[in-house]
Amino acid sequence: MDPEGSRIQDDPDVKVMMAGSILRKVKSRSWKRQRHFRLLEDGLTIWYKSRWAGKVRNTFSIANVETVREGHQSEVLRTIAEEFPADLCFTLEFHGRQGKLDLVAESPEVARAWIQGLRKLIHKAKTMDEKERIDQWIRDWFKKADINKDEKMNFKEVRKLLKMMNVEMNEERASDLFKMADKSESGFLEMEQFVDFYKMLTERKEVLKVFQDYSADGEKLLLDELKNFLSVEQQEGEQSSQHAQELIDRYEPSESAKKQGFMSYDGFQAYLCSQEGSIFKPEHQELHQDMSQPLSHYFISSSHNTYLMEDQLRGQSSLEAYIQALKRGCRCVEVDCWDGADGEPAVYHGHTFTSKIMFRDVISTLKEYAFKVSDFPVILSLENHCGVEQQKVMAQHLSQILGDTLLSTLLDGQVPQHLPSPQELKGKILLKFKKISTPGDSVDETLTDVSDEEEMTDGEADESPSTEEPPAECSNQNGKKLEKTKSKLASELSDLVIYCKSVHFRGFKHARTHRKCFEMSSLSESKAKKLAKDAATDFVQYNSRQLSRIYPGGLRTHSSNYNPQDMWNVGCQIVALNFQTAGLEMDLNDGLFRQNGCCGYVLKPDFMRDGNIQFNPEKPEERPGYRPLRLSIEVISGQQLPKVNPKECSIVDPLVRVEIFGVPQDQAKEETRYINNNGFNPEWNETLNFVIHTPELALVRFETEDYDKASRNDFIGQFTLPFTCIQAGYRHIHLLSKDGTPIPPASLFVKISISELT
Repeated sequence: MDPEGSRIQDDPDVKVMMAGSILRKVKSRSWKRQRHFRLLEDGLTIWYKSRWAGKVRNTFSIANVETVREGHQSEVLRTIAEEFPADLCFTLEFHGRQGKLDLVAESPEVARAWIQGLRKLIHKAKTMDEKERIDQWIRDWFKKADINKDEKMNFKEVRKLLKMMNVEMNEERASDLFKMADKSESGFLEMEQFVDFYKMLTERKEVLKVFQDYSADGEKLLLDELKNFLSVEQQEGEQSSQHAQELIDRYEPSESAKKQGFMSYDGFQAYLCSQEGSIFKPEHQELHQDMSQPLSHYFISSSHNTYLMEDQLRGQSSLEAYIQALKRGCRCVEVDCWDGADGEPAVYHGHTFTSKIMFRDVISTLKEYAFKVSDFPVILSLENHCGVEQQKVMAQHLSQILGDTLLSTLLDGQVPQHLPSPQELKGKILLKFKKISTPGDSVDETLTDVSDEEEMTDGEADESPSTEEPPAECSNQNGKKLEKTKSKLASELSDLVIYCKSVHFRGFKHARTHRKCFEMSSLSESKAKKLAKDAATDFVQYNSRQLSRIYPGGLRTHSSNYNPQDMWNVGCQIVALNFQTAGLEMDLNDGLFRQNGCCGYVLKPDFMRDGNIQFNPEKPEERPGYRPLRLSIEVISGQQLPKVNPKECSIVDPLVRVEIFGVPQDQAKEETRYINNNGFNPEWNETLNFVIHTPELALVRFETEDYDKASRNDFIGQFTLPFTCIQAGYRHIHLLSKDGTPIPPASLFVKISISELT
């Protein structure tokens, strides 16, 4: 282990972890099993097994653990709170959709050691550089393949391991490299020797060629040569001079090279493989946008049916679903409320078999997690099916649990002409709900809005909608019976609505004459698509002044998603998706909100914020400032692409598809040929070209697939980002899994060129 690793092994908490502890693994109130947990010598792997499982054991990497929660900070641990005190309990929270692990220690001292030790190790894993990550990745594979645990491998075992790692190789070359790494000529490679062997095998010829193109002697890049590379290839212009010195200081491993002011090939490769050498502009990853404009000027990361972990018919309702969404930067969550037992409102998907959670627990979870990843406001979209009495209980919970966090008064006491900004609303939760229009209205006024499910029965909106009430009973697109009895609105709940008053959508003409910025409507995806098709310019202008929320249609019983790009193209801010469902649509959502510090708010382009500009996504060339760009992507190579099915012995046949999402003219996709039997270091050297008419709205998605001529290609990895965040030049694209989590060291190496269309 490296020197820092040695130091952390001396930490008293880490020593407890390495010695091992008996911890209870808890899955439910009735399922609590003792397991022996310990930290392995690498300082990055947790091993555990049952006392009765013999040789059966499990491991997980510290790198996959996102955070550690103390005490009864999960639904499961809360159910056993009377049996086990909070100072014995803790929860490991994993990246992406991997879920969590609830544990109970035998003493507060052991719990404290594991909590503190894990946090130190998580910090260490997060701060590893690219070289350390790859070294650790290789060591992890070595351990997996070392079945008899003798910490050495012969050539036959190494060949088997390489196949597991997706490497198809020339046997003669591999044998020569094996002998070079086997310095003791024992016929075996120990772990460090295997690391050397692997690095020789993975020498990047394509990166070496780029290096040698700019190096006079082929051995080093002098400061001026590195500046030249940054200026010509990376298109950095005037800033390349200062940046060159910074890169040498940051990535050059040789101290003597640093002193002499040049970069070796190892330093050059380390830079290209780093986050700084990635396709995403580093400055756009930080919070950099103007956050002082009205809320209506931002795209807002938004969730639909936030309480669900799975589908809408039988899925589990869970507080974990809210935690997961908020961790991903979601800033608008949905709560469906129904009259519950003992006078306590419950949250679930009505008329279905989904499980129930308590409204008060949802609000407590919101209070705790709303601002852990972003300080900017959270909108609580309330879909109410409760009677007046339990509405009053809801109002009480909101006020008592959230306290000052809940925005319950106008910021300046004045009726607003435009919505406040994310900056002004920092640290606040806003309630989106129906509101009694004026102080003189009756408390028992019937509701003036309908739920998402009911709205889907209203037909498509037009400029002169019917004002008649829908029939007393109707069916939505799920085929479920919906009772349309008139419900009453509790003034206690109504009074908590300030800037997000739910109203029926009555057409753009009505909205223009009334111009109430604090009124917002929820529209089904089908209704919104029709409006976008029939009156796109009106929709863009409407969304410059008011918020609109779009939600998935009723046929999506399995919680599938629609393409959010269609809604962003007309400026809709709250485009609600099922966060629990991985796939292309959530990749696009993650891609858009990856910029601006992942804060959940992205400033819309200026032509969508100015209500006087006529922008039609169908005719981008008609807007002021129209400037199409050419995007050229040379797909050079791939690195360590994972197997589609790790248990299968076949090697992947990878291809790369690049797809543009944006205004209709920009929708396009191109792909490379597939490379036969090589997921290890495939080379394509193919150029894909695109014309982008509205760069400000375009997203670019890179996807690798395993080609299959007999059936549909299998997904390998993807990365999606806004066009405006792309760095030109030689760049690595660090691929993500279906869940949107990193799969290091899998990457693509590309050369990006962006130019004006002539």
